[in-house]
Amino acid sequence: MFEEADNFADIFRGGLPYYLLLTLPILILCSSNPVLASSEFAVHRMTQFDLNGVSFGCRSSSLTLEARSLYSWKTARHCIVARLQDMTIDGLKEIRQKAGGLVLLLPQDVASMSEEEKDHINLLEQAMMAEAISIPVYFSVYNPELENIIDDITRSTSVTNRQNHQNNRAGGDSALSEIFNFISANGYQVVISGASHAANKNGKIPIIQGELAPYKQPKKSAEVNLEQSSKVPSIVIATHLNTFGLYNEYPLNVDAAVLMALADIFSKLHNLTNAIPKYRLLFLLSESGQILNFQGIKKWLDENNQLQNIEFVLCLDTITEAFAQVEENNTLYLHVSKPPKESTPLSNFFKYLKIVGLKYYNITVEGVHKKINLADKVLAWEHERFSIKRLPAFTLSALSSAKSPTRNTIFKRNETDILQHAAINAKIIAETLSTYIYSSTVLNATEGEIYEILSGEMQINTTLIKTYLNMRSALHNNDLKNGFEKYLQNIKIIYDKPEGRDPDFMLYEGHNANLNIYRVKPAIFDLFLTIGICCYLTSIYFSIQLFSLLYAMICNALPRSSTTDFMNNSHSDRQKFKSN
Repeated sequence: MFEEADNFADIFRGGLPYYLLLTLPILILCSSNPVLASSEFAVHRMTQFDLNGVSFGCRSSSLTLEARSLYSWKTARHCIVARLQDMTIDGLKEIRQKAGGLVLLLPQDVASMSEEEKDHINLLEQAMMAEAISIPVYFSVYNPELENIIDDITRSTSVTNRQNHQNNRAGGDSALSEIFNFISANGYQVVISGASHAANKNGKIPIIQGELAPYKQPKKSAEVNLEQSSKVPSIVIATHLNTFGLYNEYPLNVDAAVLMALADIFSKLHNLTNAIPKYRLLFLLSESGQILNFQGIKKWLDENNQLQNIEFVLCLDTITEAFAQVEENNTLYLHVSKPPKESTPLSNFFKYLKIVGLKYYNITVEGVHKKINLADKVLAWEHERFSIKRLPAFTLSALSSAKSPTRNTIFKRNETDILQHAAINAKIIAETLSTYIYSSTVLNATEGEIYEILSGEMQINTTLIKTYLNMRSALHNNDLKNGFEKYLQNIKIIYDKPEGRDPDFMLYEGHNANLNIYRVKPAIFDLFLTIGICCYLTSIYFSIQLFSLLYAMICNALPRSSTTDFMNNSHSDRQKFKSN
């Protein structure tokens, strides 16, 4: 027994430990390192909301799947990781039905893209917002590291496909080569943490209003003046604040910024004793646009159903187009539900608007007539809410159609261009309103010539517009309320909340999350590695158990003289070992 133990010790005094030291590092290198091969990114979940019982946007949030490219995914066990500009509408439809998840990298600079690429992105954005998507969809702002991962996933797919093609042409050994490619390939696993999609039952839409009365308003007689203000002719200026788009990110709110610039200008005019107009100017700003079917204005109209002496309602919607250059934005569109009759307030304003636009900036103003379709789930323009209540209303926009894909886009061109064009349109609107209000003194009826009213200190404040371009919701800070209180009177905020049963709208939580991408080997690699380790341990086990038999076989295979020398050398070595 001790002799067999000595023989077993001789094995470890031989080369076996060196072979183990050589083999184990190879096995360790073949396995993935979860610490060094992981990356974390901040991502935004696609917008989710309900409108009149219809679901829109992303309906799930949990994601733990294998990452694949647009060209290699096959089943619901795969999550597609790709660039937004590489997506197609047809590909989106297939992914929506069959894939397990979608992570999209947003472009670094949309403004520098070609017109064809911009149109493609806008149409894709519009298609994603058109209906519900059952799989989790996440967006990441441009990140070079994530782009490198996408390139690596795509490159691995291309190499694998090319090798498979060559193997198919080779014939016999194609199956073995394909298995080897599967084993040697590297993969990625996508894990989303910190996301949820619970309904925000406490969500609400603020609507803020303020006015400029046509007289000085003493504080002690506020109630009398409010009653008096309902008897004077009124002009309503309304717009909305975009609080989300494709995902929960604020776009540039040019319309709201222009509204604040108009409030600033006319508050200065109302402070001039000899320039107080005989009109009540009512400013409205709701936080729900076309995406939520103008729910804020609907709520306001329901609570103010006794409106009287409204000459017209001016709505601002996409007053600056997202991607067009300043020199290309040379047309404004006045959208109405019914063509205005001659000599009506709306008709007169339209006439002044065309004259002012051509005089100052060579801007053409065109009228667009579209009847209200009550069968539509979503109204086309905000003025239609007022028109349904039989109030004369129109929308001023840089878009000729309500279905323009750039209307609710989260992408934009250079902010400097946007600011410049916003100032131009604010000037045109302010001059036109001033011309309408003071028409008896500034309009030459015989020649149709209009004189500039807003000059010098009354110029449009570009700095003010820039300040309000990135305006946040009244739910997040008081900037909006403070701005109204600075320029207007009788400030009031009302809220539209979803009802307990059959709510008109419902918003959801879980906008921001963390994306973790791990570099891993495919599952088949783990299988083959397990088989290899099992075979290795099995061979070691049987080698130990059958060592005597193996030893006898080796001795019988060797010549007798070699065996005798081997035995003598082994015996002498054992004697030396024992003596020591």
